[in-house]
Amino acid sequence: MIFVWAVVDDVKEQKLTARQSLFVNYYIETGNATEAARRAGYSEKYANTNAGKILQNTTIKKAITARMKQREKKSIAKADEVLAFLTKVLRGQVKDEQIVVLGTGGGKSRAVKEEVKVSSRDRLKAAEQLLKRYPATLDKAEQKARIKKLEADLKAMEAEKAVAADDVVIVDDWMCENDNENTSS
Repeated sequence: MIFVWAVVDDVKEQKLTARQSLFVNYYIETGNATEAARRAGYSEKYANTNAGKILQNTTIKKAITARMKQREKKSIAKADEVLAFLTKVLRGQVKDEQIVVLGTGGGKSRAVKEEVKVSSRDRLKAAEQLLKRYPATLDKAEQKARIKKLEADLKAMEAEKAVAADDVVIVDDWMCENDNENTSS
């Protein structure tokens, strides 16, 4: 008989047979005790009638619980991971996927996936989120000043984008000068 050691409750170790260990793996994969028993090598008849009993075995229960806790720890983001992601967004290192419709001629078009940098709004939100996490480092006045600067940068970027999209800019400085001359006379 082959025994496999399973970490349980981060302290104790419990012995599982090779078949029990397989059962634990397949149960976590499928969520179905009968299917897990079949895949682990139990006979069809035994799996159909006793899968629930296998699942009630305290050693197997503990092994499943411990394995599920390990999976949960891996799947939940840690604070460092969140901060690193927010920093990447702030620096414009994260790309977003957009669908763009392109004309192909003859009244036809096709959709294409295109990677673009995250928007300036998203970058501003990331900056705000990061600043919220470091209140001890920055006082409120400094935080507000940084946010105002980021908002001003955002407005400037949007203005540049609008100007670039229009390509035509009309500046009416002449009327302003004549208005000033007329009012001073």
